[in-house]
Amino acid sequence: MRREPRAMGRAALVLLALWEGAALLLRLPLLPPPHLVLQVLVRELPRSLGGHVLASLYRVVASIALAVLTASPLGLVLGQSRRLDRLFSPFVYLLYPVPKVVFVPIVLLFLGVGDAAKIAVIYAILFFQVLVLVRDSAAAIRPELILSVRSLGAGRRALFRFVYLPASLPAILTAVRQSIGTAIAVLYIAELFATQRGLGYYIYLQGSTLFDYPAMYAGIVAMSLLGLGLYFAVDALESRLCRWLND
Repeated sequence: MRREPRAMGRAALVLLALWEGAALLLRLPLLPPPHLVLQVLVRELPRSLGGHVLASLYRVVASIALAVLTASPLGLVLGQSRRLDRLFSPFVYLLYPVPKVVFVPIVLLFLGVGDAAKIAVIYAILFFQVLVLVRDSAAAIRPELILSVRSLGAGRRALFRFVYLPASLPAILTAVRQSIGTAIAVLYIAELFATQRGLGYYIYLQGSTLFDYPAMYAGIVAMSLLGLGLYFAVDALESRLCRWLND
């Protein structure tokens, strides 16, 4: 999907203008104007905030990569085999709606307070998102396309490599794109527990402990930019790997 930089720039300016207007109208410490937040962001990014951004970036990228590497092949297999899909689908539909965030304390008990626990929580949520999208995409491939390739002597491995994987690649990238927002949201919650590194911890510390609201908003902006940057990175990857979508 192509993005319009000018349209997005105009939307960003409108949001900043609304923010500035609300700050001037309300005049509350809880809502500092955007220019003040920007000053704090520029000042703190090379200092403490930059380390929190890198910690959050690592956790998000690691969880998304693990989800794609494990859920995509399984989704392709389930999309190819109706028998396996009937066998595993009840487990998928049973576990998919369960809110994985409630298991954060349990995961911390098993994996400790390091990055592994936070990555595991985000991964558990993203896994099912990627799995369902890729499985449905693989199952929707036209039968005549598969039969035509099989008529050329292609086996299951060749079908997987030259039919199922290319046809499902847009769905995989769409799943990653959708997972970014979920990962960022879960990241904030995961970083509230037993850590001193990460944007979630930084936002909570500045807002609820130090009452430094410009710094709190700077952390929120940094987290938003982190998600936006990852989103555009996936767009660029899609433009490179799925060139036929741009024709």
